[in-house]
Amino acid sequence: MIPLRNAKRFFYKACRQPGYAFKVFNKRTGAYLCYRLRDGRSNYPEAITLFLTHRCNLRCRMCGQWGESGVTKRESGRHIKEDMSIEELKKIIDDIAAFRPNITLFGGEPLLHKNCMEIARYVKKKGMHCLMITNGSLIECLAEELVDSGLDELNVSIDGKMMLHDEIRGMQGLYEKIINGLRQVNRFRMKKNRKRPLINLQCTITRHNYHHPEQMTEVAKEAGADSLTFHNLIFISRDLIGKQREIDKSLNCSSVNWEGFVFEPRIEPDVLYEKIEKIKKSRYGFPVDFYPDFSRKELKEYYQNHSYLPGGDSVRCVSPWMTAYIFPDGDMRPCLNFDYSFGNLGRDRFSLLWNNERAIKYRRMLKEKKIFPVCVRCTELYRY
Repeated sequence: MIPLRNAKRFFYKACRQPGYAFKVFNKRTGAYLCYRLRDGRSNYPEAITLFLTHRCNLRCRMCGQWGESGVTKRESGRHIKEDMSIEELKKIIDDIAAFRPNITLFGGEPLLHKNCMEIARYVKKKGMHCLMITNGSLIECLAEELVDSGLDELNVSIDGKMMLHDEIRGMQGLYEKIINGLRQVNRFRMKKNRKRPLINLQCTITRHNYHHPEQMTEVAKEAGADSLTFHNLIFISRDLIGKQREIDKSLNCSSVNWEGFVFEPRIEPDVLYEKIEKIKKSRYGFPVDFYPDFSRKELKEYYQNHSYLPGGDSVRCVSPWMTAYIFPDGDMRPCLNFDYSFGNLGRDRFSLLWNNERAIKYRRMLKEKKIFPVCVRCTELYRY
């Protein structure tokens, strides 16, 4: 149950982490069956994202949270600083460990949570696969801890070589800090005879770097990365936000976080496609992926038609059958950019919330509609 366009990515993952890939395949197959047969109910999820903090130390231009159009910076200081304690997080981890989901540590910048490394160690102690998504600014001083924690994967966001990356991220000297940090991680992996964490570089394609994606293959070599993935830009139109409001009224929720992605991409798809094809024809000693991986026609539609969906009316979102997001206030949500909540894990156990009345209502409505208006640019739509 892996989308054909993702088959290459899954193959590489299976080669590097066969046990993990087998578990993903089994859980995903079960979730698809639930989508078809269980009328809004689902098996326990394949993956859970622990959104450790809203805080971030960068102001990356394209970020929907803290970037040029970002929505988090409009929030109150109290909301932004609202992190769960280590005791609260351990209680949640104990609760979900029974069905062993894959855990992603995310933010904001997760390493800003004062107990981030202890959380990673605790997740691994409970026998779960653990991945961290980070801007890389703090890994230099935490390299040995990252290796010792047992973390499975370290996903680091980079936009290009030094000058380009530092300009997009708004911090001079950041690129050098990241590269030095990744070299340290590799040094400790070698010293301690460890293969993990795997270092996965993630590059978001934007108007600032799409003329120079080939830089990233050199960056990956310099960093000693295990893989490189290019992500097509997330953006939506104001019109789609307007259409989404009818759904929001029905669910009594808000999709205001999507407003952080309301902007024009200003990317020439033909130029980008030629760059992509040139990268694909070379060999680098590590896998290089494009996500979503589009044909020339699809790429042009993606960047020029805000409502474009590959596959048209057959496209549907099954992510809320597969994954859950836990926010710094303890709310458990089916989507990263909706404030619709199944309930709060500070008050109830995960098992009581996953298939409760609110969860079933959300999944039923989503299945009936196939997708909601703003879903057209969500990365989860292409993942499952």
